[in-house]
Amino acid sequence: MSIQAECDAVISDLDLENYADVLVWALSCSRIPPLRNKDLVVISFDLAAAPLADAVFHRLLDAHLHPAPVARKTSAMEAELLRNGSFGQLVFQTPGELELLQAAAGVITLLAPESLDHLQDVDMGSIAAGRRAALSVNELVERRRRRGDLGYTVCLYPTPGLARVAGMECAEYAEALIRACGLREPSPTARWRRRRRELGEIAAWLTGLRAKAFRVESENMDLTVQLGEYRRFAAVSGQNIPAYELYVSPDWRGVDGIFFADMPSIRHGRMVSRARLEFHHGQLTEVRAERGERFIVEQLKHAENAGRVGELSFTDRRYSLIRDFMAHALLDENFGGEHGNCHVALGASLPETFSGPAYELTVDAQIALGFNGSSIHWDLVNTEQRTVTALLRDGSRLVVYENGQFIV
Repeated sequence: MSIQAECDAVISDLDLENYADVLVWALSCSRIPPLRNKDLVVISFDLAAAPLADAVFHRLLDAHLHPAPVARKTSAMEAELLRNGSFGQLVFQTPGELELLQAAAGVITLLAPESLDHLQDVDMGSIAAGRRAALSVNELVERRRRRGDLGYTVCLYPTPGLARVAGMECAEYAEALIRACGLREPSPTARWRRRRRELGEIAAWLTGLRAKAFRVESENMDLTVQLGEYRRFAAVSGQNIPAYELYVSPDWRGVDGIFFADMPSIRHGRMVSRARLEFHHGQLTEVRAERGERFIVEQLKHAENAGRVGELSFTDRRYSLIRDFMAHALLDENFGGEHGNCHVALGASLPETFSGPAYELTVDAQIALGFNGSSIHWDLVNTEQRTVTALLRDGSRLVVYENGQFIV
């Protein structure tokens, strides 16, 4: 049995069917008009995720939709292109890609990275050039998502590469992922509907406080984040599974203090651990890390506005089923554990946290309101015991999060 087969063996046909059901439900949540018969849905998948791609394909056919499967580059392909490709090859846009995404009603992305370290010796300039090549595609997807006519959801499928970096056996990692997504609940989709309602109620409560700012304090962290105008907290938007976080995009200009990421982060083959970030008036002014400090600085050089906060997020330990480091931001940003988590993202803001009509969040409005624009969105996670205090507009203070959970 191959090592990947060890992961596959844990996931039963019923698990795959449940996963596919949840993903199609999440896709429908992420767009405003409901999916209709004969709508086109793109399945973008890593090769290791082919069993899940098959299940999603069948589920879309059952829903009278048109699935369009598209395989993503393998880790070896990606590394070869970024190491040895010419500039023209790095920025090459595949013909038909924009047209496919323009015609699609939704995109379901199935990530199953074979390796997490295949880019560790690749020059950051090449990675930045490759990111620019995807800019037109990303801009199209973002425009359509803001209008609400393109659904989008992303998930993870277990691989030996993920398990190795997480310090687990393949079977153990696959079981943890199945648990994180609630795939063995009597009705996984009903469970996610319930979570969407419950976390949506907390998000509405946080938004209704109309707090001026939030102060986050832990043993190694003291960060104050100004919300800005026209903000709302979001939860279970459908854009990823699993989803346990409540998040907002603050006014980046009003971020001050120290954020500490005690959970490791893997990006472009590099690991960052125990990173200490200091902000003054929204700008990242000092970086310290036990591992990966130089890489953080390189990221700031190669991505515009990367030294600004684009997201503030909290996860309540009572809701999250994630108890382990999973070596991928999609899961780690939803970590529950003993104390829940708080994370910030360096880089791009999330437009769904704008409280007004999506069409009003123009580029000029984003700049005026302090929504950050960047080509990256990098989540860094704190799992320490922490207290979160809302600084209200009347000058009073209200503790809203303590002992790993919201105080509603």
